[in-house]
Amino acid sequence: MIYPIHVYGSPVLHKVSEPVTVFDDDLKQLVDDMYETTVAAPGVGLAAPQIGLDKAMFVWVYDDHDGPERGVAINPSLLIEPVEIGEPDKYEESEGCLSFPGYPFPLRRSPYALLRAQDENGEWYELEARGWFARILQHEYDHLKGRIFVDRLHGKLAKRVAHVMKGEKWGGPGVTWTPGEDSPYE
Repeated sequence: MIYPIHVYGSPVLHKVSEPVTVFDDDLKQLVDDMYETTVAAPGVGLAAPQIGLDKAMFVWVYDDHDGPERGVAINPSLLIEPVEIGEPDKYEESEGCLSFPGYPFPLRRSPYALLRAQDENGEWYELEARGWFARILQHEYDHLKGRIFVDRLHGKLAKRVAHVMKGEKWGGPGVTWTPGEDSPYE
């Protein structure tokens, strides 16, 4: 099943997600559906709040690194190295978001992350990430804390975000798009 993706302003995107407590076949199906939605979008990660669910979990589908090509992080914690001070490179450090579709912005992130999370069976694991994979984990983890990457922007970039939201009529509940049906990327 491909889920509609909530856009900036949906209340579930702006709150801390509730822990997952039940690990059953329904959860495994949800994980599969989240993978399917991520690929259809297309994206490299998707957090449960982005599909309207108040659950502390996200998936990734990313094969350009040494770690697993796809995975799920349920009830995660994330440790990162300090982020370097300075302006991000608009080419090397720009990222986008399925909940702020079509508008990438440069954002400085830590080059390293240590993820501790549960899989769909409730088993705990740890995983180290560097480079873009570390960025993906930080981005998705932010969603579980009620933060979208554009919330981290300041100055001129924050003003551009405000103009985009006004122009797109984002910022309130009820705005979604469905991959394959009304994709903002087509």
